[in-house]
Amino acid sequence: MPINASITLKSDGPSSVNSDRVRLLEAVAREGSISAGAKEVGITYKAAWDWIDALSNLFGQPMLETRTGGKAGGGATLTPAGTKVIEAYRRMEAEMARVVRLIEPDLAGSGISPLNLFSGYFMRTSARNALRGTIVSIDADTLNADIGVAVSNETTIRATVTAGSLKDLGLVVGREAIVLIKAPFVMIAPGIERPAISVANCIAGRIARIERGAVNAEVVLDVGGGKSLIASITARSVDTLSLQEGAPAFALFDASHVIVAID
Repeated sequence: MPINASITLKSDGPSSVNSDRVRLLEAVAREGSISAGAKEVGITYKAAWDWIDALSNLFGQPMLETRTGGKAGGGATLTPAGTKVIEAYRRMEAEMARVVRLIEPDLAGSGISPLNLFSGYFMRTSARNALRGTIVSIDADTLNADIGVAVSNETTIRATVTAGSLKDLGLVVGREAIVLIKAPFVMIAPGIERPAISVANCIAGRIARIERGAVNAEVVLDVGGGKSLIASITARSVDTLSLQEGAPAFALFDASHVIVAID
């Protein structure tokens, strides 16, 4: 099976360069206009301008030169900076694919893919909970989508994302994804009876560890399949809830507090 690499480069701000945005630049260069390039890539004219502006902001230079009288009512060509961005991105992509092919034989039979390895090494996040899984369901309307990510045979985590993010990230059933949840967003409810509370995620498990400080405490909940969830609660709550290591409990958190990331 051939291996390809797709990379995303980010600055300290919200702007980023990824394969879709580079494809847009390439399409505009071929078609000679932003509107025709947007149509080829499958996005709106406004979205195309948003992507182009984001790239210009990221690199500090315009990616396109526009003029009147071209195809679809206005022409556009790449600036030298735009050309260099495409060339550099495609070269980095090719080099990454080469490295992935080199290390793949060493991972054979381990259950770890090269892409898992890269994301594990390079992803940095302040979220204490980062769990890899597979998207098993998507329920979407015109504004938002409810995503179900199975992180083990026993546990599926639900996340709410915008319809725009669903498309931009290319989220589909069967794709691997990483769910991120900050520990303070996770509540703990002891016992074996599911609590009567209206949250999208109510994950059953068993308390593996309690690390207690003077004011706060971290509760690590084993949710099966070698996966765990960490909750950051007050030390007083440990006593109030009578939390004990080895006892059954539930991790509770809202779908809107779950971030979905992809390799």
